[in-house]
Amino acid sequence: MKSIDELRAAFEAAFGHKADRMFSACGRSELIGNHTDHQHGLVLACGVNLSALALASGNGSDELRLVSEGFPACSVKLNEREPDPNEYGTTKALLRGVLSGVCERGAEPFGLDIYVSSNVLSGSGLSSSAAIEVLLAGVMNGYYLDGELDAVSLAVIGQRAENVFFGKPSGLLDQMACALGGIQFFDFADPAEPIAERVNFAFNESGHELVIIDTGADHANLTDCYAAITRELAAIDSFFGATALRDVSESDFYAALPVLRRMFGDRAVLRAMHIFDENRRVQKAKDALETGDFAAFLSQLNASGESSYMLLQNVIAEGHTDAQAVAFTISYAKRLLNGRGAVRVHGGGFAGTVLAIVPNDMLDEFCAGMDRVLRPGASKPLTVRNRGVYELHLED
Repeated sequence: MKSIDELRAAFEAAFGHKADRMFSACGRSELIGNHTDHQHGLVLACGVNLSALALASGNGSDELRLVSEGFPACSVKLNEREPDPNEYGTTKALLRGVLSGVCERGAEPFGLDIYVSSNVLSGSGLSSSAAIEVLLAGVMNGYYLDGELDAVSLAVIGQRAENVFFGKPSGLLDQMACALGGIQFFDFADPAEPIAERVNFAFNESGHELVIIDTGADHANLTDCYAAITRELAAIDSFFGATALRDVSESDFYAALPVLRRMFGDRAVLRAMHIFDENRRVQKAKDALETGDFAAFLSQLNASGESSYMLLQNVIAEGHTDAQAVAFTISYAKRLLNGRGAVRVHGGGFAGTVLAIVPNDMLDEFCAGMDRVLRPGASKPLTVRNRGVYELHLED
């Protein structure tokens, strides 16, 4: 990422005047809780030290103007706050959506220029879009509302921008983790008002490092794979008259297995079994961190990875017999770790990244080994960032 002086210069080159404030938001890692959030379940996640920065200043106009590195510059009129389907999938849609969200919470907007630089790489599984959303919400909160909105409110604004304006359905996990930072335990029983609880654990004292491994597999053309998970689980939910598995009795589910298999197929049933078990694993992983039992924490992460592979089945995309980059990456990482640490698919699955928890004394050898068979720089050690979205002083 550019230095602060370089960002100042880039802002001036883009807008012709100086920035006066700066804000930051972090990327996130899902530690455990694979696909549980949209079933109103439990998740353990953390902010990471890859981040997005925004420099901003008033511009005296009736527009928000945004330059985000790597994307086309865009602007929106302050009084145009309705979603536009023609903007789906664009940065402009996110800017408009966040503006709409802060105005619904009492903001009286004025023209701003915003310059964004991020090293939360797109497609990395670290929630680059969520980081940008909560960052923009943080900027507008700072200028328009004197910072009165809390981190959860900024996350909700970001999620709405992504769902309604950007056109991408998603749960609230990514935005919550990016907005709050630290290690967070989330309970999505009420997705409109999720419970967030910070887990006090010094990961840097565990003797292990978080490593995100880019498998090289692209998410493109995998929309149907992701949609099938939610579609199959929703079918089982509806069988029990529920909107999410969190509201289904597990004993009723298992009693109905013969009927469920016949009606919805074995894959849907296996995926539901994963969700029930995964919520228990999340709770056990949280308890393990709070009691300092890191070995038990690693055990739950490994069990989660095995369940995602075998039951949830979000490691190998349907019909892909030759290109199985996520499966290969997991298998080779386990071989290098030789029974130590933990490995699991990261995030939505099928492509993208794998999460490894690597003992410090193996870190260099592990990353070199993974990079040799994937490509240089595929393995990226990360640290937990304890602050989510916040304002910095420009002299920092």
